[in-house]
Amino acid sequence: MVKMIVNSDIRKGAIDKNIYGHFSEHLGRCIYEGFWVGEDSPIPNTRGIRNDVVDAMRKIKTPVLRWPGGCFADEYHWKDGIGPREQRPSMVNTHWGGVTENNHFGTHEFMDLCSQLECEPYICGNVGSGTVREMQEWVEYITFDGKSPMADLRRMNGRLEPWKLTYFGVGNENWGCGGRMRPEYYADEYRRYSTYVRDFSGNRIRKIACGPNAADYRWTEVLMREAGSMMWGLSLHYYVVPTGAWHKKGSATEFDDNMWYSTMKRALFMDELITKHSAIMDRYDPGKRVALVVDEWGVWHDVEPGTNPAFLYQQNTLRDALVAGATLNIFNNHCDRVKMANIAQTINVLQSMILTDKEKMIVTPTYHVFDLYKVHQDAELLDTYLEGPTAGEGDSSIPQLSVSSSIDSDGAVHISLCNMSLSQDAEIRCDIRGMHVSSVEGSILTASEMNAHNTFEKPDAVRSADFDGALLSGGGLMIQLPAKSVVVLTIR
Repeated sequence: MVKMIVNSDIRKGAIDKNIYGHFSEHLGRCIYEGFWVGEDSPIPNTRGIRNDVVDAMRKIKTPVLRWPGGCFADEYHWKDGIGPREQRPSMVNTHWGGVTENNHFGTHEFMDLCSQLECEPYICGNVGSGTVREMQEWVEYITFDGKSPMADLRRMNGRLEPWKLTYFGVGNENWGCGGRMRPEYYADEYRRYSTYVRDFSGNRIRKIACGPNAADYRWTEVLMREAGSMMWGLSLHYYVVPTGAWHKKGSATEFDDNMWYSTMKRALFMDELITKHSAIMDRYDPGKRVALVVDEWGVWHDVEPGTNPAFLYQQNTLRDALVAGATLNIFNNHCDRVKMANIAQTINVLQSMILTDKEKMIVTPTYHVFDLYKVHQDAELLDTYLEGPTAGEGDSSIPQLSVSSSIDSDGAVHISLCNMSLSQDAEIRCDIRGMHVSSVEGSILTASEMNAHNTFEKPDAVRSADFDGALLSGGGLMIQLPAKSVVVLTIR
């Protein structure tokens, strides 16, 4: 019997809805064929943006979308993506396959997409190959409502009123594809570039600095010391590579028990990363003013056989869903410092929400996790204690269970549980303290096979269902949690 305690009267801070954010880069078929099909496409669209994709992303309450990259951001020159589409210059996407892009999806199209999604735009600016003036003018173009060359150019291109822009990233992965900079050098560049990311016309921008690659704690130390007072957020990038080897990451759909547990263990490393980076940030920012923004995360497998290796198209199984659920629990439990996260990526790339094939569209197991977990958005984290067994063996041994709990504005308690064991169910005695429990309902995501996934032929092979394994008992709950499952309970 596993013991769990949820203290509904001990609240530990708000879970920012932006933890459930997304990331869309000009990479493979994420933008073109994913979000964007063009106004003349036979696929139903609104001003060139796919209606089915927008409807699906609205259903999971997408709060924020990061664009245009990623590595692409530091080679993107925004003026190439405005004006009449037929007059826009093409560009070579040197990072992702050397393909030629026509720049039909640019600033206006992205801001329209965010409007259709009813989400906040998060734009990442070009530090690696761009200029201070270019970045300054982009912000002016988007947000200034007075008379200026950039505001007048925006009006000439059909947008009279400025847009609201809250989040702006000053470069991306500048330790790698964004310029291979040392932290000291980037800190100075951040200070210089961010000076010119100005607030126009009452718009208030939250500036996000390029943060560390995974466990590069020195990068965090230098950035917080040299520029912490000048940023709203510091990014963190971490990908789960099941094998631990970038040259051979492993198949998304063909794997054994050991690879399942290795993947889960690498996913749970996110907790250590956040804990250690937060400790460094605490030394320079004890009031936790600076947010940790995990704006690239997810599982990175080998591409699907027969697809362009530079397009990073991969399938998405129940294993990926468990990684998503456990990772989101970690973010929830660190909501004092983590204020935004953006899974990579939204469509057709890496651990995506959606896969498309011409007019066809399906959602993935990971999408269903985001759908279940949306109840945590802007709720308050609750103090939760879990005493659980382990799963796996040897170096791949992991805690069997992952949990986070919250209470929403209506007083409903939501508990998200992941059972990462392939074979062992969990019997949980859950005490709910500080409230009278009158009802419980839940949903579950699981499948008989660990590599179960959705295809265009079988789009609902993995989907959520009603969960009847939680019963009221003595003022609390008895929960029968199946192996390899994600469950979200609502208690009133």
